[in-house]
Amino acid sequence: MVDNNSIYYSDEHILLKKTVREFAQNELAPLAIDIDTKGIFPSESIKKLSELGLMGIPWDPKYGGGGMDMLSLVITIEELAKVCVSTAATLMAHTSLGTGPFSYFGTDEQKNKYLSKLATGQMIGSFGLTEPNAGSDAGNTQTTATLDGDDFVVNGQKIFCTNAGYAGCIIFTSKIIENGEDKGIAALFVDSDTKGLSLSEPEKKMGWKGSDTRSVYFDQMRIPKENILGNIGKGFKQFLKTLTIGRISISALALGTATGAYELALKYSQERTAFGKKISSFQGISFKLADMATQISASRQLIYHAAWLHDNKKDVIKDAAMAKLFSSEAAMKITTEAIQIHGGYGYIEDYHVERFFRDAKILEIGEGTSEVQRMVIAREILKSFSNT
Repeated sequence: MVDNNSIYYSDEHILLKKTVREFAQNELAPLAIDIDTKGIFPSESIKKLSELGLMGIPWDPKYGGGGMDMLSLVITIEELAKVCVSTAATLMAHTSLGTGPFSYFGTDEQKNKYLSKLATGQMIGSFGLTEPNAGSDAGNTQTTATLDGDDFVVNGQKIFCTNAGYAGCIIFTSKIIENGEDKGIAALFVDSDTKGLSLSEPEKKMGWKGSDTRSVYFDQMRIPKENILGNIGKGFKQFLKTLTIGRISISALALGTATGAYELALKYSQERTAFGKKISSFQGISFKLADMATQISASRQLIYHAAWLHDNKKDVIKDAAMAKLFSSEAAMKITTEAIQIHGGYGYIEDYHVERFFRDAKILEIGEGTSEVQRMVIAREILKSFSNT
């Protein structure tokens, strides 16, 4: 479903969309089934995306970034996800979570050392927020970083860390302990080869099988006290900002997932016949396609509007949550209907739609569950009402 008529598109956006679509169809599509069925991390595809300058799309060109806007990142993730969600998720997590905090909160020295490598794809980034007892309640972080001279001594665990096994640097949240006193949460970072840091084996997941997901363990790990992003006690607000921006990115992933499944279903409905007719001629199928197309269009408008708000430095908390909530739930519905339209073939790996279905479910969970998004939206609505 080619859409170059969005009011949000500039000529540069249209060219970017064309470039990424051609890469996805020519380079990525032939690998997508193997990436999924064999759980292969898409290293070669990520290398090629680096060569195309797409691993640091929104970051400052001074540090090797593309200097493009949030909509450019959305377009890129969307086009990749239409073909291979695992690859799109790898780029998304690297950019929004594993690199973003350096851009938002890093010093010039930190940006020169890390952002310059992350934005060019020389280094893959990862972000550790979730813990065994701190998921939606991320402020309940139990990982501690105790100040000891010029170092922090870190102990704890992070789970569900995307890209961790391939990352050169991992950003994580931790409570800061100084002289036995809890000073609040801060965002820290560590080189992945640091003593005291270890990783689990890759998680075996329902979907996103080519995306690397692991637990990260800190055992008396020493890092310089300079390995802090922003200020002590501000970590909670910092990761909320990171997640807000991340919600726009994962919404794009949902949009691409839904669109990829829809396009396969639409094509199949034009090829498959029953009772001497194309199945698309039956109301039971055509109404499904109508609903799917409507949900995709609505998702796109919510996501693009949130990206526009971000790019124009407007408050985007509510709109990012709305985009994430609607697009992720729409992706689950659309991928389900795509299988239904395919009938029994929809259950077969070679027809791709079952992969999109499996990839869709985590979208209602990651970067804040649907329940959390509704909580955020309600809070922002009520806050706005009380200020009138």
